[in-house]
Amino acid sequence: MVNAMSVTSTSSCEATLPAEGAEYTVGSMFAGIGGICIAFKNAGADVIWANELDKFACMTYRKNLGSDYLVEGDIKDLDVNTVPNVDILTAGFPCQAFSIAGYKKGFRDERGALFFEILRIMDEKHPRVVFLENVKNLVGHDNGQTFENILRCLKDRGYFAYHQVLNTMEYGDIPQNRERTYIVAFKDKRDAEKFSFPEAVPLTKSIRDIIDASSQKDELFYYKKDWLHYGELKKIMKNENTVYQWRRTYVRENKSDVCPTLTANMGTGGHNVPLIIDDFGYRKLTPSECLKFQGFPSDFRFPDISNGNMYKQAGNSVSVPVVQRIAENILDVMKKTDSGM
Repeated sequence: MVNAMSVTSTSSCEATLPAEGAEYTVGSMFAGIGGICIAFKNAGADVIWANELDKFACMTYRKNLGSDYLVEGDIKDLDVNTVPNVDILTAGFPCQAFSIAGYKKGFRDERGALFFEILRIMDEKHPRVVFLENVKNLVGHDNGQTFENILRCLKDRGYFAYHQVLNTMEYGDIPQNRERTYIVAFKDKRDAEKFSFPEAVPLTKSIRDIIDASSQKDELFYYKKDWLHYGELKKIMKNENTVYQWRRTYVRENKSDVCPTLTANMGTGGHNVPLIIDDFGYRKLTPSECLKFQGFPSDFRFPDISNGNMYKQAGNSVSVPVVQRIAENILDVMKKTDSGM
């Protein structure tokens, strides 16, 4: 259940001018800790508005991206007139309702129904481009009916939509097996005709490029020998070049020598916990390492919040390099159209 809360912000609906050097503006719904915002900024756009409900995610967002335009609060309580006009509207809308790991209730789940809040903003602001990100299972949910409804909603509003499932390790050069559905919808047919998703790239990085196995971490990340399941770790975890996963009562090895999909619940008591072997023993990935597996910049920092919240935020976020490559393609076609190409 999403808890309603007051919507507060220092941003203004008049703040529509892009930053110096940026040609196109972005508004971000369900912004989380800012992964999509960072990707579009890196691609050359100017993020001028963002909304997020979770107060701890907002703390992390503010620490790294500032607070001038961040609106903290329930999107359902938002007055659409306070949202600035933007060229590109982005939304990594809640995925639990469509996830295989969740209950898969789709639009019957309040979190899934939040998709209609995106439509509410679209109907008033008519952005030139809409970028959406969700779990791979969105495409097949309810025998494909959910996804067909989403595409129909976009088409009914005059948008030309493209979609593709991209894996982080194939499109972001980050060693994480993370498949996500990406939707890009254009209001201008000329933009749509020029757009294509990025091509796959070779994976050149290994987990050892992300993890420093020779650097000892805080003891709280290590499993002690008297732990009930320590013998299971010792029996299964032999490969120092991969990331394992603790699945409540057993260890699962990732045969592809990459990190398995990071999830929001990996810090909530024993499910989907990513594990590695370093020079000092068997341990969990740290929250900062999880961010690195999502491709966040090296200077990105968490505020003073619990480890549980850090893991949740990392797992809920996006793979920044993948989104950035899509954003670059979006901006490229917009520039070509505007220049008459």
